[in-house]
Amino acid sequence: MASRRMLKAAEAIREVVSMAILTEIRDPRVQNVTVTGVEVSSDMRSAKVMVSVMGDEGRQHLCLKGLMNASGFLQSKIAKRLDTRYTPRLTFELDQGVKKSIEVLRILNELQQERELLAQQNSAESSADDSIEPPNEGQPSEGQPSEGQPSEGQPSEGQPSEGQPSDHPDN
Repeated sequence: MASRRMLKAAEAIREVVSMAILTEIRDPRVQNVTVTGVEVSSDMRSAKVMVSVMGDEGRQHLCLKGLMNASGFLQSKIAKRLDTRYTPRLTFELDQGVKKSIEVLRILNELQQERELLAQQNSAESSADDSIEPPNEGQPSEGQPSEGQPSEGQPSEGQPSEGQPSDHPDN
């Protein structure tokens, strides 16, 4: 875990470098740069400055070269701000976090669109299935007798079947 002193130094370096890039560096290669973080070594002799550069890889590489050329100027700005024995030597690295987060967001949007498309397809299929009604269980289909109606060859409740004695006195 970083000490409180190192965290404060990293934050101060981030502020100084950010403001100097915005207001004082005139190098045309250094544009559209955001300082995303600073990591200071335990002996505070070096600092890794994480930057995000908008643009393609060629543009990002050019910007890093411009920042490395301006590192002496930026170190002098840091020396005025920090009261330390050594001024940290700056190195610059591209922060891929922003690029990766944009890629993750793109993938999540694609997945969301696919889910919505599947949901629309499923709802269309279920509405097509609903239009074809299966026969109701309580109602007889054609050719089948309903409960209470005799089928052909079966006697109704009041009529005797063949071979069975009837309760009528006429028989």
